[in-house]
Amino acid sequence: MISQGQFMVTSPVLNDRVSDLRVLLSSMNSAPGQVDPMNTRVPFARFENIHFARFVVADDQTLGDRAAFSGLPANERILLIFLADCDGPGDELMARMATEAGQGLREVFSHCDGFDAGTDLLAWMQARQTPPSAFYVNWIGRTVRQVREEAALHDALHRELHGGASGVSRDTAQSLHQHLRAATVGNGTRLTPIEPMTLRQWIGKVGLIVLLALLALVLLIPLIIIAPFFFIALRYHEKTDPVIDTRADSVYVSAIAKGEDHDVTNSFSAIGSLKPGGLRLLITQVALWGVGQTAVLIFNRGRLARVSTIHFARWVLLDGNRRVFFASNYDGSLESYMDDFINKVAFGLNLVFSNGIAYPPTDYLVLRGAWQEQMFKQFLHRHQLKTDVWYKAYPGLTNADLARNARIRQGLESTTLSDGAIRRWLAEI
Repeated sequence: MISQGQFMVTSPVLNDRVSDLRVLLSSMNSAPGQVDPMNTRVPFARFENIHFARFVVADDQTLGDRAAFSGLPANERILLIFLADCDGPGDELMARMATEAGQGLREVFSHCDGFDAGTDLLAWMQARQTPPSAFYVNWIGRTVRQVREEAALHDALHRELHGGASGVSRDTAQSLHQHLRAATVGNGTRLTPIEPMTLRQWIGKVGLIVLLALLALVLLIPLIIIAPFFFIALRYHEKTDPVIDTRADSVYVSAIAKGEDHDVTNSFSAIGSLKPGGLRLLITQVALWGVGQTAVLIFNRGRLARVSTIHFARWVLLDGNRRVFFASNYDGSLESYMDDFINKVAFGLNLVFSNGIAYPPTDYLVLRGAWQEQMFKQFLHRHQLKTDVWYKAYPGLTNADLARNARIRQGLESTTLSDGAIRRWLAEI
């Protein structure tokens, strides 16, 4: 099975080059929020294994909130973030992009610290790789090729069923199923076989489960002993941490919104500061570690908890663990995205994000917080970043479409469907 990989390159931008960099990045777009997939600088569509990619100039608008806490620097450098979600190892994709889109990437990175005409591009990018603390894939093993082939299959079957198959008896489900199977062969529709998990992948997965089970057993008694002290310390922080309830700047929010809703899927990029102190950092690291493990072992077939609209997501600690960067690719509008999380997994939002400055106050880490809807939404709007360049390999397709197309393929390839199963299958076409 081809697993999904990723890379993320992060570098401070030269102070006097931020505006120039944004202008350069905008040249990759055909319109605000709409990348030219074959733009001359970084032609993303040339790389057939990229699902999503983006450039973000991370200019944190919330650093002023740090004044309410001690122990944090007042300022941070503006960062350029370049990331991609792909099929196969991310470092292989990065190396290929450095070779095939090297001139364009050099133009982009020339605005960053430590990059000049003589710089070894690949070595520079590798040195600035920033691994995620947690990485989520909606459906591990579903490749770009599979998505595109199954979408083409759906379109071909739809045309045949609602046009070319008019002469076939619709009273006989089996004959109609056979006709559609034959039609896909006749019109040249290609379906690359889906690779199963390899023995090595199975061993790795089972080994991870065993390791986590052993870890849970080893830590059970110490955690029980530590728990009362942990909650006392946590409640002290929850009751004494400053509450920052600031509305997002409407001009800033509107400017970001101009780049959204040009497709059925949107990008979300955000950055924010962690509350100072070892306890908050420890909670964040443990929570993100848990998200990463469950994303591999449990939430790997279409849902992150009860949320099914996210394609890929990552959480990354930056700047000596002072800040967290979050990036996701989600279906629908930002408002529906926020509502989805509030209504379905607010406790999870609290667990992961409540250690951030200006997050709505929580009780015992998971209560309240995101359930304070308006305060939470203002928190997200204030921390959201403009995604300067965003690429999606399969425009117009949601996760629901991908799941439907996969079921259609399964139904087409099956030779043992009952009449009832065929009718349910036809209803999806």
